[in-house]
Amino acid sequence: MSIIEDQIVNMGYLSIVSTHAANGVAELHSSLLKSTLFKDFYELSPEKFQNKTNGITPRRWLLLCNPALFDLITSKIGEKWITNLSQLRKFVNDQQFVRDIQRVKLKNKQRLLTKFKDGYGLNINPASMFDVQIKRIHEYKRQLLNCLRVITLYNRIKDNTNIKTVPRTVIFGGKTAPGYLRAKLIIKLICNVGRIANKDSRIAEKIIRAADLSEQISLTGLEASGTSNMKMILNGALTIGTLDRANIEMDERVGRENVIIFDQIPDGYFSPEDPNLFAEIIKSLLDSNDQYMLLADYSEYIKAQDRADNLFKVK
Repeated sequence: MSIIEDQIVNMGYLSIVSTHAANGVAELHSSLLKSTLFKDFYELSPEKFQNKTNGITPRRWLLLCNPALFDLITSKIGEKWITNLSQLRKFVNDQQFVRDIQRVKLKNKQRLLTKFKDGYGLNINPASMFDVQIKRIHEYKRQLLNCLRVITLYNRIKDNTNIKTVPRTVIFGGKTAPGYLRAKLIIKLICNVGRIANKDSRIAEKIIRAADLSEQISLTGLEASGTSNMKMILNGALTIGTLDRANIEMDERVGRENVIIFDQIPDGYFSPEDPNLFAEIIKSLLDSNDQYMLLADYSEYIKAQDRADNLFKVK
């Protein structure tokens, strides 16, 4: 519990001692602080420790972000729901209301596609599932796992052009630290996979409100509590992810049946100009201890994605 040890100040300990309260940013995060990181301080002053789950405001991420959906909901129940989302529960089985929401989603997707076409020359099927992962690029957030899944889907289609699949538009968004070379290599791989797959013959608000599937696949225990999951579920996206941080509390609120939980690169196919470009990524997967459990979770992740396909077919 020493604040200064070997002439080094422990800033975590200092923050606990010098403040009247401390909190984690999700129930699991707060629990881990009390049971591991600050266990001795918790036993000494348990009244100091609280939980404050990270959150978002519907005023920003629905009212301003998605005015069409805001207008639809308000026309149904007035404006008081803005600070009390529980009022929406009574419309869960209102099929007409659900269809109206789907129409709003389609219009939002069409608006986003106009941006993609004008800015990048991309022609995208508006009826496809918009599969979105937007967060900082980091190994523990596992964009690489998502990219491996995209390669799997691409290979399925390439090997059997008659296969019946749900059309998907996979959207990655994020940035990384300038010196984080492996994350930059992952970004390069994602871009190359997209370039190869899109040419094979056989921006934030607009993406959030158009998303059908929200990717929340960070390695369990390493994400304190992000908020992109809340922004997309608020705008009608299905969540696929690990049982971690705020995902746990979302799962408890909406019910397990309404979220999806799961716990060709080496030969230069996606980098023909430099076959060894992604050798570092392959080495990190095969020669290390799979620190971020990409391979360990890969099979279950693919099964979860197949379930997402089936749910999208019957929406």
